[in-house]
Amino acid sequence: MAKNRHEEQGLSNDDALKIFETMLMARRIDERMWLLNRAGKIPFVISCQGQEATQVGAAYALDNTKDYIAPYYRDMGVVLHFGMTARELMLSAFAKAEDPNSGGRQMPGHFGQKKNRILTGSSPVTTQLPHAVGVALAAKIQKKDFITFVTLGEGSSNQGDFHEGLNFAGVHKLPCITLVENNKYAISVPYDRQVASKNVSDRAIGYGMPGVTVDGTDPLEVYKVVKEAADRARNGEGPSLIEAVSHRLTAHSSDDDHRQYRTAEDLAEGQAADPIGKFAAYLTELNILTEEIEKDLNDRIMKEVNEATDYAENAPYAAPEDALKYVYAEKDGGNA
Repeated sequence: MAKNRHEEQGLSNDDALKIFETMLMARRIDERMWLLNRAGKIPFVISCQGQEATQVGAAYALDNTKDYIAPYYRDMGVVLHFGMTARELMLSAFAKAEDPNSGGRQMPGHFGQKKNRILTGSSPVTTQLPHAVGVALAAKIQKKDFITFVTLGEGSSNQGDFHEGLNFAGVHKLPCITLVENNKYAISVPYDRQVASKNVSDRAIGYGMPGVTVDGTDPLEVYKVVKEAADRARNGEGPSLIEAVSHRLTAHSSDDDHRQYRTAEDLAEGQAADPIGKFAAYLTELNILTEEIEKDLNDRIMKEVNEATDYAENAPYAAPEDALKYVYAEKDGGNA
């Protein structure tokens, strides 16, 4: 019998199943988006496959009723836990008027939803880190009971925003958690051509905060370190830098062919470490995930994905006259 590791983290069997369900939902939405792209129905996919354990394990350690998140473009698992739905994600993929992120104006993966405290992201990588730090500063100044959580890829940890944001957070001891999702490739450039240190987390000492590297294919390990960081932040002990290492199971995006720069062995290693299969095996060994429960989960998820796909495909596009809506302030009707 497998060791019951989730209960050691204060998680119930229902919690463990919920984590698995959200991971599976992210995977099934992502898989459907690739099919839609290849069928010529949606223009672009930037995938979360291989990183679901990192995303959902981390998000589950936060308070999705009050914390603020600044996700990067792969973070489907994070935004699902914070309240975004399969329908909303599909509306974004189809660039329809009801897309909550941007009304169909932005590329997929540019998440933003005020009601769920998802800070709007943009295409330049790592610009979301100073934003998250700024919101954490507001929490400290206003003495509000929330923390911020920001994610990015390991390649963009070399941007100036990374240094400036973490340095500011460290100096002012802000309640901000930075999670680097290290999938070993910045598009086609491998880790050892991006970062000189063994781990991205080794940089934390320069910013006066703890840094830790964790197995990003294990949601319980990610949950543990993010929960510890969240507790520190809520107790006024300042920021943390976490690096979760996983494998990117797809090409960088639907416009990329990773077979041009990755070996067959590399790709096989990633498939063997697929977090969906690993966590399913753990839950099955504990008899938490049975064949019946897994079938029910898959059926419910696929029903939701199918309904989301149909709804988004048939939803209206934004009206041409609305092209500048939300871009400039409106003077009439008191909307300025």
